[in-house]
Amino acid sequence: MAEHAWRHPIGYVLNRLVKLAANLLSKPVASYTLSIPNDMAQLARIIRKGDVLLVEGNERISEVIKYLTQSSWSHSALYVGDEAVRRDPSLREKFGADADHLLVEALVKEGVILTPLANYREYNIRLCRPWGLTPADQQEVVSHALEDVGKQYDLRNLFDLARYFLPVSIIPPQLRRQALEFGSTDPTRLICSSMIAECFERVRFPIVPRFEPLPPDFTPPRPRRALGLVWRRSARTAPRGAMRRVAATLITPRDFDLSPYFAIMKFNVIEGSRFDYHKLLWIEDPAAGEASEAREKSA
Repeated sequence: MAEHAWRHPIGYVLNRLVKLAANLLSKPVASYTLSIPNDMAQLARIIRKGDVLLVEGNERISEVIKYLTQSSWSHSALYVGDEAVRRDPSLREKFGADADHLLVEALVKEGVILTPLANYREYNIRLCRPWGLTPADQQEVVSHALEDVGKQYDLRNLFDLARYFLPVSIIPPQLRRQALEFGSTDPTRLICSSMIAECFERVRFPIVPRFEPLPPDFTPPRPRRALGLVWRRSARTAPRGAMRRVAATLITPRDFDLSPYFAIMKFNVIEGSRFDYHKLLWIEDPAAGEASEAREKSA
């Protein structure tokens, strides 16, 4: 009984500290600029289940992640479309017209939740598509993401939030990625990009694996799966190297952007012959206009 009484106030204080830290980190920054208005109707037509949406966030934690990863992207979400509603029709009442266009994402305060695609209308976003993902593997990726819905960030370890309050400029460049992994295993595993990386790991789809060259005298092992290597016989060439998996906890939103295995889908660009740059409306800077006139007169 005495031990329980001692633990209870400590746990209460830690709980309060964690909630305070999460609230502070989730506060929007003073200014945020939407670079290009998002064509959400075009995005809804183009996006597919299994696509990854990258987001330039507007919270304090977003600024830290952007600095540590040296990237514009601080958040990522997996598109599951209408799959959640097909499995649970009651969700249609909750999300209404947005029910057919849902994302799975992991947030510090809310944990893993379903979010309407329309929520990111006023954010700078990028759409990344896993290249050549088969329908069966696409279904597996989406299913695994939906299984995570409802899980909470395990914030028992205060260090997992405290790292975001440190002066990030003191962290050496070579340690920035590892700085995001610091802390207990569970909360790091539920960071947005790590959660999505785990979904793709289920089907062995690469994001940013390490390529390791094989020695010139390498002989494919028999059986073909050995020592963690998988080799498929080729009639023309032997493999030049093998891929080594990067832990899901080390995957950041930026990695989906840089990965050669994800295509960038430019949904905001007007399609095909409809686009005529001659018809764009430009706001001229008066100073630039005067300089242009001066050059024309001197010519």
